[in-house]
Amino acid sequence: MKIFSAAQIREADAYTIRHEPISSLQLMERAAGACAQWLYGHFDASRPCYIFCGMGNNGGDGLVIARLLQDKGYQATACVLHHSSKASADHQANREALERQYPQSLYDIHAVTDFPELPAGSIIVDAIFGTGLSRPIEGWMTGIVHKLNDLQARHTVIAIDLPSGLLADASSVLMPVVHAHHTLSFEVYKLALLMPENAARTGQVYILSIGLHPAYLTQTPARFHVTDAAMMRTIYQPRQPFAHKGTFGHALLVAGSYGKMGAAVLSAQACLHAGVGLLTCHVPQCGYLVMQISAPCAMCITDPQEAYSAHFHEGLSPAEAVKYKTIGIGPGLGTATATAKALELLLEQYQQPVVIDADALNIMAAYPFLLSRIPPGSLLTPHPKEFERIFGSTRNDFERLERLSQQATQLQLYILLKGRYTAIACPDGAVYFNATGNPGMATGGSGDVLTGILTALLAQGYAPKAAVLLGAYLHGLAGDIAAARLSQEAMTAETIIDCLGPAFLQL
Repeated sequence: MKIFSAAQIREADAYTIRHEPISSLQLMERAAGACAQWLYGHFDASRPCYIFCGMGNNGGDGLVIARLLQDKGYQATACVLHHSSKASADHQANREALERQYPQSLYDIHAVTDFPELPAGSIIVDAIFGTGLSRPIEGWMTGIVHKLNDLQARHTVIAIDLPSGLLADASSVLMPVVHAHHTLSFEVYKLALLMPENAARTGQVYILSIGLHPAYLTQTPARFHVTDAAMMRTIYQPRQPFAHKGTFGHALLVAGSYGKMGAAVLSAQACLHAGVGLLTCHVPQCGYLVMQISAPCAMCITDPQEAYSAHFHEGLSPAEAVKYKTIGIGPGLGTATATAKALELLLEQYQQPVVIDADALNIMAAYPFLLSRIPPGSLLTPHPKEFERIFGSTRNDFERLERLSQQATQLQLYILLKGRYTAIACPDGAVYFNATGNPGMATGGSGDVLTGILTALLAQGYAPKAAVLLGAYLHGLAGDIAAARLSQEAMTAETIIDCLGPAFLQL
């Protein structure tokens, strides 16, 4: 699914009106109808509804919602906020329609002091600004936002399109914004809905189809995307009848140190369960028995060092390195000076895309010159703190997203920034958000599992872009299956591995 800017959404509306064809009022009726259907399905008519409407088209949506709720027997009041001396034409037309049918449902607000008293447990619908806002809320409307936010604990707040005050394409972190429990947005995600800084403002997000013209949606280019099952099915490569273990590649996993062998085991098991043909693990001597017992399907070579690895580069001369389709490096590796030197030498000798995670990223942060040594097309998988240590701090999530994209382009790497909507920046400037996954995956070892999955997919011959998109999706999907089986609280990184099979079966 593409992510469109606020300007592109307006263009999509206009394109639909011209080419369906359909009137703007009919399109508004369609959008409001989708919202009303959602409200019918989530709340019964026993709870009073207060729809706060701005003077533009988002307010027009709200006026239609009030009328449709009244049609179904709900006690719905449209509270019209006169923040402007002029209403949009569609707003005015829908106000007149509501006045004709349900004149008692209109309540006008000209100042904060006009704010109505709401019965406990009311449904509050925020249809004030939506994506129509291009600057911070000012004046007495700021007081309205504060009033609505003060009521959030005692009422249920639903935002239409976007919570009022939230900018679609830029940070609103220091601005007054309505805090919603649920956001009903239309057709496609807006970038703001995917930013961690807005989580408390948007609540649970629902994307409702309103029938925008498919030609606009398919033909209009977008820099940002959200991955979905349909996209993954075009990437996934089914196995062929005469395939053998050599078909699916030989991967090298460099991982583990004293006290951190669990990370190496999790990554190895994930790599095996994600379909690698052959796996060799390079571990320090202290990890030999651990790996042989915990991952018997993997081969194991040991470093001369007892507690950490410092010689994993030695078997990677150009003649020997070709046997490995890829290398995953970092889980539990440690950051000893000798380990860092070995990583430098490995990157000088091995020229195919690799997967870099965890302590390998921490070494990059300590020795930034190593970034330029990483083979093009490699996959980096930092969490936000690792990203900050390597690439510097930023003022907000939008600025961090831009830096993520710039660095991926500059270094010609795929950088996967972990989070609720993991952001995957590509060398061509495109950014993909992964929608699978849940908070139960915020547990030790989950990232090591991802490293194993990505390493397996690269070894099997997936192109780096396909590997990182499919790997992130499968990782999150396996986490969703684990949460459904065990709960978010009880799941562990091991259960994510156990659910990789069902995740593959869904594709």
